[in-house]
Amino acid sequence: MILPKVRDPRFVTIRRGGTLTDADHHLLALWAADCAEHVLGLFEAARPEDPRPREAIEAARAWVRGELKMMQARAAGGHAMGAARDLRGAPRFAAYAAGQAAVVAHVAAHELGAAAYAIKAVRASVPKQESEAAGRRECRWQRDRLPEAIRELVLDDQRLRNDICWSVFDC
Repeated sequence: MILPKVRDPRFVTIRRGGTLTDADHHLLALWAADCAEHVLGLFEAARPEDPRPREAIEAARAWVRGELKMMQARAAGGHAMGAARDLRGAPRFAAYAAGQAAVVAHVAAHELGAAAYAIKAVRASVPKQESEAAGRRECRWQRDRLPEAIRELVLDDQRLRNDICWSVFDC
């Protein structure tokens, strides 16, 4: 479970009664896509013929550009997560990261899912004794790419949801 039981109004768009602007929603989607793309090679090494996670990341970006409807991006996210079904470890987590990035168009709070799964993918891709350090490096890489406009929002979200996100944001 990576979503909170109670929705944070900061991740609900203004037109739906929250406080999230469209501009910030777009920034969240782009950041999530960057997090997922950073680990995509872990999936593609295992399944080079399966385009679904890459297509999900592109769907998130296409939604931001206004080229895809929210439901299309959401569907692409579901397909990416489907690509993970029979996998384990790093490839599975990388596909989940891509799927989470695409569904940010539907629920902005999935931004943390993309980041958390990307960290899990990196942790799973290295020997156990290197896992924690690799995860911290990935977490810092993600934080370095946070746009200033959403930086405090995401960092606070990481603090609030770290325990339901496998504590991957201890970096």
